[in-house]
Amino acid sequence: MARALYFVIGCLMVALGVIGAFVPLMPTTIFLIIAAACFARSSPRLEAWLLNHPQFGPGLRDWRAHGAISKRAKLMACCGMTFGFIVFLIGARPSLPLAALVFVVLAGCAAYVVSRPASAGDVES
Repeated sequence: MARALYFVIGCLMVALGVIGAFVPLMPTTIFLIIAAACFARSSPRLEAWLLNHPQFGPGLRDWRAHGAISKRAKLMACCGMTFGFIVFLIGARPSLPLAALVFVVLAGCAAYVVSRPASAGDVES
């Protein structure tokens, strides 16, 4: 039963990750990281497919092995969070306390992303 649940969640996460690859402001990588973890518990074949995928595999393998994020992905994530916050401010016109809360949460997320080690391919020799 648990294996089937992990499989279903993994498939849902892949679907969200693929959507995120095309929809601005929706993340991709976090959904694929969760999918790989679910497939590790339910479908070794799909886990291998994700880890060997030409587009998504290198980032997933770097994350799994070292908790690493590429410089490009860090930049994209921080730019996306900044853009999302600006859209939030303009579109929602939140109260100052809500805007401050969202800012603090996004700043914490950005700090976490930036603090991760760089991917092996980013290290200059």
